[in-house]
Amino acid sequence: MAEEGTVRVVRCGGSELNLRRAEFSADSKYIFYVSGDFVKVHSTATEECVHVLQGHRNLVTGIQLNPNNHLQLYSCSFDGTIKLWDYIDGILIKTFIVGHKLHALFTLACAEDSVFVIINKEKPDVFQLVSVKLSKSSSQEIEAKEISFVLDYINQSPKCIAFGNEGEYVAAVRDYYLSVYFFKRKTTSRFTLSSSRNKKHAKNNFTCVACHPKEDCIATGHKDGKIRLWRNFDDDKKYTYTCLHWHHDMVMDLAFSVTGTSLLSGGRESVLVEWRDAAEKNKEFLPRLGATIEHISVSPAGDLFCTSHSDNKIIVIHRNLEASAVIQGLVKDSNIYTGLMIDPRTKALVLNGKPGHLQFYSLQHDKQLYNLDIIQQEYINDYGLIQIELTKAAFDCYGNWLATVEQRQEKETELELQMKLWMYNKKTQGFVLNTKVNMPHEDHITALCFCNAEKFENPTLVTASKDGHFKVWMLTDDSDIYKKAVGWTCDFVGSYHKYQATNCCFSEDGSLLAVSFEEIVTIWDSETWELKCTFCQRAGSIRYLCFGRLTCSKYLLGATKSDILCCWNLLSCALEWSTKLNVRVLEPDPNSENIAAISQSSMGSDLFVFKPSEPRPLYIQKNISREDVQWGVFVPRDVPESFTSEAYQWLNRSQFYFLTKSQSLLTFSTKSPEEKLTPTSKQLLAEESLPTTPFYFILGKHREQQDEKINEALESELIQLPLTENIPAINELLHTPAHVLPSASFLCSKFVNSLLLSKETKSDEEIPEDVDMEGKESNDSDEENDFTEKIEDTKSTDLGEDLIHQLSKSEEKELRKFRKVDYSWITVL
Repeated sequence: MAEEGTVRVVRCGGSELNLRRAEFSADSKYIFYVSGDFVKVHSTATEECVHVLQGHRNLVTGIQLNPNNHLQLYSCSFDGTIKLWDYIDGILIKTFIVGHKLHALFTLACAEDSVFVIINKEKPDVFQLVSVKLSKSSSQEIEAKEISFVLDYINQSPKCIAFGNEGEYVAAVRDYYLSVYFFKRKTTSRFTLSSSRNKKHAKNNFTCVACHPKEDCIATGHKDGKIRLWRNFDDDKKYTYTCLHWHHDMVMDLAFSVTGTSLLSGGRESVLVEWRDAAEKNKEFLPRLGATIEHISVSPAGDLFCTSHSDNKIIVIHRNLEASAVIQGLVKDSNIYTGLMIDPRTKALVLNGKPGHLQFYSLQHDKQLYNLDIIQQEYINDYGLIQIELTKAAFDCYGNWLATVEQRQEKETELELQMKLWMYNKKTQGFVLNTKVNMPHEDHITALCFCNAEKFENPTLVTASKDGHFKVWMLTDDSDIYKKAVGWTCDFVGSYHKYQATNCCFSEDGSLLAVSFEEIVTIWDSETWELKCTFCQRAGSIRYLCFGRLTCSKYLLGATKSDILCCWNLLSCALEWSTKLNVRVLEPDPNSENIAAISQSSMGSDLFVFKPSEPRPLYIQKNISREDVQWGVFVPRDVPESFTSEAYQWLNRSQFYFLTKSQSLLTFSTKSPEEKLTPTSKQLLAEESLPTTPFYFILGKHREQQDEKINEALESELIQLPLTENIPAINELLHTPAHVLPSASFLCSKFVNSLLLSKETKSDEEIPEDVDMEGKESNDSDEENDFTEKIEDTKSTDLGEDLIHQLSKSEEKELRKFRKVDYSWITVL
């Protein structure tokens, strides 16, 4: 049971994976990248997240391997601290308190007790590269106030800083300037490119820099797509540079290979270019990477590359330019038109992804499951081109049907509108296009919803439009003589005094349909499509509309653009209550009567959780985000929580997620990110030496269950035997050299005798020699029964009381039979 004070707003996903360059471990088994306030550790082989390094209180802005210990990792943050981690165990080792806002981090093998960071001291636009001495101490938190100035007037991006030739110099670029600082001479050389406005020099701006690891060579990327290789830069007058040009737009990042024989570049073309021997003719390409390349990284072993992309993904690439792994975060689209939805089948979060796609995002694992191509057209990356936009989407309650709306409007009178209905195919485990409707309405579609009541045999969809109509679409037989093909057709068209239809929703039982026409809410019978009643408060156009659920299903709520939240009673057809609230999100919980409303104020966004039957909110939290909250959704829990306080009971059955304007995904939670790691991920780190795959984990779990069952069965049938330690026969057999051992027949007899259980009541001498060892068949069966009964007795005896098993007379007879057996056949083997 969670404590009341532990519920807090946490970032659960949507963080930028491409904020900084990713880093590899020394053996290339792991890849590290920043994700909001955390550093995540993934396996390069299986893409699984094995650790979340948490401890920073603000955005993490840099990560670097410890050059003196490759099992440790440095990280820096806006919180003014540098942290040292043991990434194998996910443990924080030390925290160095610098005190300044840190924008980037660099490490050098030659600087054992120092790191380099980018800070801004005086003005917010002036950044400096400084060296911070990390003193050695046994305490976990250490003050690091010894700062040495290195370079001034630099760019805050780490792509504009590079150390070269094993730390002999550092190069920095900004605007039209290249600065090189030599550590031994403590001098700075500065080079300037022409900044004239003519076409030839209009885009000479520096965008990134990389230094050769072993030679005095600096590569710089520019806004015009050119790459310049600088040499002899230790002399301000004798310096030279050569140009490489393939990119048609700005060069986003550069990186040399470990040996320096190749130069990697990337940009908006979504193509990784490898320049071999710095020659124009010797270049290789890895095209169609899906989005603009933001960063390029090279593993210390040189066998892997890594690219970070603008669509919030990281691609791990082999040395032969073949992609081997993809770590996909929440895709940051420019506009989230569809809102937040939950796929009933996979429980994944569904929203706009890359252009023309819906992304299915796993909230549990913080990664994308797959993309569904809705528009099914090649995307052309052109800023002046008007693209087709995916504007609306909705699932039915079973996840069998998906409705989408796409539109394109170049001029006011040239609207292209298309609605598609997708059916889930169990064989392909994906959605297949079933029906395509061109121009379902004459104007923009403002809302669409499915009727999710179980009593309706045929799925029903309703669309509302600015053309003043709402349409009811039904699934029917599609003129197939075998009646195996189904399709969607329009069954009813409704309107109200030519007002624009703005919202629509069904009641929980599907008996009523509510459609808002600007300021008026209309209620329709879903069986006859007759207008039952209308509500009009003249409080502004209706922005959101939803029915209550369960015991509150008789209520209808509406939020207006004039900041009024209204609740109507459908039984009395009257206004139940209203309040002044600037509602930006209104979302009902599918598993309870609770409704979450997020309002916007001057201080930030506030959350109100309430039941329609009670005007007093159950829970209020101010300033859940400083940004505007655009969307929210309740996600049913697989395992309900057990909050006892009335203020937190709304979190028991469902978890509430909301998306901010910067597209950060937040939620209310009591668990840390490390606790959310799956057992599979933890097992991956523990068994890193094994060839682990998802299929291996399935088999491994199955084998573990079988082993547990076998062990339980063996424990239940356990008979206490004497310990085999310090038995002379066993020691003689195991420790004597094989070439001097006696015959196997002699050893076997002696070995079996040593395993016989001792008897306290009678010794071997007390047994008469004339005992009949053969016996009869009937006696044998009796002896077997006695032996079985004795074993059953031993199961119930307390092993702690009597460690020596008492043999019956019949048991000794059985064991003496084995003594007379000839084991000489073993010598033949």
